[in-house]
Amino acid sequence: MTEPLSPTAARRVFLTLTTTRWLPIGFVVGILVLWMLERGLTLPQTLTAMSVIGFVVLALELPTSGFADALGRRPVLIAAALANVASLFAFLLADSFAGFVVVAALMGVFRALDSGPLEAWYVDTVHRTEPGADVDQDLSRAGTVVGLGMAASSVVSGGLVAWHPVSSHSALWLPVLICAVLSVVHLVAVVVLLREPVVHLDSTGWSRAVASAKETPGVIGSGLALVRDNPVLRGLVLLECFWSTAMIGMENLTPVRMAELLGGEDHAGVIMGPLAAGAWAVFALGARISGWLSARWGVARAAIIGRVAHSLLSVTLALAVGPIGLVVAHLLAYTGHGVQGPAYNTLLHREASAKNRATVLSLASMCGFGAFSVAMPLVGLLADATSTSVAMAVSGVFGLGGVWCLLPALRAERRRPSLAEAAPAGRAEVPTTE
Repeated sequence: MTEPLSPTAARRVFLTLTTTRWLPIGFVVGILVLWMLERGLTLPQTLTAMSVIGFVVLALELPTSGFADALGRRPVLIAAALANVASLFAFLLADSFAGFVVVAALMGVFRALDSGPLEAWYVDTVHRTEPGADVDQDLSRAGTVVGLGMAASSVVSGGLVAWHPVSSHSALWLPVLICAVLSVVHLVAVVVLLREPVVHLDSTGWSRAVASAKETPGVIGSGLALVRDNPVLRGLVLLECFWSTAMIGMENLTPVRMAELLGGEDHAGVIMGPLAAGAWAVFALGARISGWLSARWGVARAAIIGRVAHSLLSVTLALAVGPIGLVVAHLLAYTGHGVQGPAYNTLLHREASAKNRATVLSLASMCGFGAFSVAMPLVGLLADATSTSVAMAVSGVFGLGGVWCLLPALRAERRRPSLAEAAPAGRAEVPTTE
């Protein structure tokens, strides 16, 4: 049995692996679509290939969480890191639609395996020596690490594209290569740093993993029953369809529109790196505004304001004049995105209890990924048939439908004023079911 790490040592490992996990992504987050277009794909092909990520996550999210519980966090995180390495080197080499579909499938496997085990490992490790210890501050630090790491590597990525030191390759090639190399560093870091009690992969362990996969349809069925019986939860889960569709215009079409305005993918790549860094910063600002709005006007109203702001500001992306106008519109849209996030999560947690919280969160995530995957090819076809600006505007307008999904939560909040007034600031809301 491996000796458990101390809480201080576990914190160092947790923050280190969080850094090695997210730092590489900043190198490609702003140029992902541009690289695929430069490699010869059309916009509809690009968005269709990327939609595969969501379908794979949709299929694997619940079973892989069972594998992590049954077989241990370390082997699942190593498998995730291996899938990440494979996906990024495949991304570097792919030059066809079929190749990028394979890349997207590998990325989906990585995201499904990587979702949750590191955080679960950290909490479990701390609780072995300090049962019930509060870890919220360290989780907050991890969020800060993610934001700073993504911002820093995005800025460096834009600088490398502008510098273009390897003239024999595309200006976008070096950031993609660095991302792939750093994914190997993350794999090594997971293997070397992550320690946990040895989980013997005997028949019992494998049986638990297989049983978890077999139980997935039943878990989904019970979750659907919750959605059926709770109108507030039904609206919140459905909101993911509108939110994720609006995100397509903001996240995936902004680089395309920038390339159109600047005359090429290389020129757009110079801008998209720093712009991605700025987007993360204003997202944090939006999240802070969300807390201010919730405290004064209620959580549901804050979520509605965030939904309206995100959708309308996403539409301004289509109306922006010139590269500077597009940059301003993109940053404003990300601010609106940040406003909705905390308020929406709070409303979702209100409708969950300890016994079904993971199921509720997974269902919302699965709905978002599913809608994203279905809408991506359709948005790509619309952009190809009309223009990128039209597709951006349509996706933003569609996002306004999410306001209707929040009305049950608003009515429920109005029926519980005494609870809202009695709860001290900062205390978690009491879960309810309706």
